[in-house]
Amino acid sequence: MIISSVDKVPLEKCPALVLNADFRPLSYYPLSIWCWQDAVKSVFLDRVSIVSNYKRKIRSPSFEMNLPSVIALKSFIQPSKNPNFTRFNVFLRDKFTCQYCGDKKDLTFDHLLPKSRGGLTNWDNVVTACSCCNVRKGGKLYKDCDLRLTNKPFAPTVEDLHKKGRNFPPNFLHESWMDYLYWDIEIEP
Repeated sequence: MIISSVDKVPLEKCPALVLNADFRPLSYYPLSIWCWQDAVKSVFLDRVSIVSNYKRKIRSPSFEMNLPSVIALKSFIQPSKNPNFTRFNVFLRDKFTCQYCGDKKDLTFDHLLPKSRGGLTNWDNVVTACSCCNVRKGGKLYKDCDLRLTNKPFAPTVEDLHKKGRNFPPNFLHESWMDYLYWDIEIEP
């Protein structure tokens, strides 16, 4: 859902999109956003530049400013080349889909070579699985079970995860963010 006005929305629902110094989001999925308080604090500490504002002001007894909707870091943060191995990143690599049956509900992850048999918890041995398939496979070796993988596990790059993350846009996208996100939107002539 793209939001164009936040006049009546509580401040808690007015996050700021955070861009690196090169004006690209720090992360696409999860999308790099800060709560309004962190954004304002960073403006005062001169750590960020305001790129765009909401049509809304915040006030104190002695101060008033527009609420930032897009901010850019003043110092470039070198993106990691290798993403962290997390449950979320495994799900994202596998497009939130069971790699055995294609189900998208009740997801967990499965070790192809079970931990009980010396299997490691790493990119090459772990796949997303629904609970039913995970229980069905149990502690068996992958080659000894009757399940078939749709995709072989691999260690993704940050770019791989960014590309896959674009297929799962967040619930909140303010119109001022669109120039900085590469979602499938029509570009105006």
